[in-house]
Amino acid sequence: MRFFCAPGLPFGSPKGVAENWRISPTAMVAALVVLLCAGLSSPSSGAEFQTLKGHGGPVMDISVSPTNGLVATASFDNSVGVWSGRTPRWLEGHEAAVKVVRFVDGTRIVSAGDDNDLILWDLETGTQNRLEGHTAKVIGLAVSPDRQLIASASWDTRIGLWPVQGGAPVFLEGHTAGVNKIAFSRDGKWLFSASVDGSIKLWKLGENAEKRIIDRNGFGINVMVLGGDKAGSAAWIAYGSQDGVTRIVDLATDERLHDFALERRPILAMALSPDGSRLATGDGHGFITVIDTKTWSIEKDFKAALKGPIWALAFSKDGQVLHAGGIENIVYSWPVADLASYDPMVQETPQFLRKPEDMSNGERQFARKCSICHALTADGGRKAGPTLYKVFGRRAGTLTGYPYSETLAGSDIIWSEETINQLFLDGPDHFIPGSKMPMQRITGSEDRDDLIDFLKTATNAGATGGGTQ
Repeated sequence: MRFFCAPGLPFGSPKGVAENWRISPTAMVAALVVLLCAGLSSPSSGAEFQTLKGHGGPVMDISVSPTNGLVATASFDNSVGVWSGRTPRWLEGHEAAVKVVRFVDGTRIVSAGDDNDLILWDLETGTQNRLEGHTAKVIGLAVSPDRQLIASASWDTRIGLWPVQGGAPVFLEGHTAGVNKIAFSRDGKWLFSASVDGSIKLWKLGENAEKRIIDRNGFGINVMVLGGDKAGSAAWIAYGSQDGVTRIVDLATDERLHDFALERRPILAMALSPDGSRLATGDGHGFITVIDTKTWSIEKDFKAALKGPIWALAFSKDGQVLHAGGIENIVYSWPVADLASYDPMVQETPQFLRKPEDMSNGERQFARKCSICHALTADGGRKAGPTLYKVFGRRAGTLTGYPYSETLAGSDIIWSEETINQLFLDGPDHFIPGSKMPMQRITGSEDRDDLIDFLKTATNAGATGGGTQ
């Protein structure tokens, strides 16, 4: 067992230390003994565990700057966080969940998500440039080695090529279903794409033409990375599919070199360490698997989340820390060498995952339909939607501090039993078309009545019973 300390952290009670650092009580007591005897010291790996807190929804993607080590996060709360230590800078502009974020260089970031658009952010000037053209959500981004071109993967089945300095995009077509991930070759002359149609395609840039299919299987491909080195170009490609298998393919022969099947599906996240020696994958059962790419053996298989999937993974600039995100609104940053020393994330069940029998019908409707985007407390936090605290009698689009869509800004809708009932009867796309609210309908009149009764009590008091967030 490895021991560690938290420089600058007030120790207080042992219970408080254990909760802050997510370690077992036994490990915590042992660590305190070591610290009292030897003084404060770093973990043996030289890296420290920490959490990044502030998002108001699940963390969907993580990116680390290769130049300065800054961390950027994309969240269901419609925002991008740029972290200097544990202090976030929030980038607001998306009108739906942000699914992917990448550093363009040391001062610029690109993000994309469910609003179908890319946004190029300049961290020095604070400006943003919206890139429009896709007709479905964008969940994959890549930046060319010369930092002059951004590639986007969209569920409109197309790949977008966007000049960083501006200009019209070019779209590549050839996949028969949504495109999930893209990656540039190291020389910037080729592009690889992975799709829901189960194929990985190779594209020749400049010609903007499909050259060949690298691999194909009967399952949608969710994630992909390039690795190895042969004369300056990638030697292999790793990808993870809906069937829960991580496959390694030789790019010279298109031969499958290795299959890692742990009977946990699907593979949802993948990251390669900066030196290429470790490949990390995250799956739908909450496990992180670390693979040694020199021996192609499993180095670690860590239950990283008690509940829910691992959606996002990224190594730190020095490769000693692995950042991870899932259904919580927290990024966990684990020293790779010490993974076994820590308890997994998601210690408490999120409201939307609670057992139906533990809630009233009205609370159950709120948990399933509303709780990810909306809080019930006066301080709603960074949620995708505005807080519902005292929502009855409030004019739509008027809550101070929330960036409403143009549809709701200046709306004449007053939230009441009647209007909330109509909202869920018709669905937001009909009742408030053009708003940020995703499609949600409650077809049963009794279910709508129970939800409204729950909200009338919970929102007036801030939150009651199991309705807290």
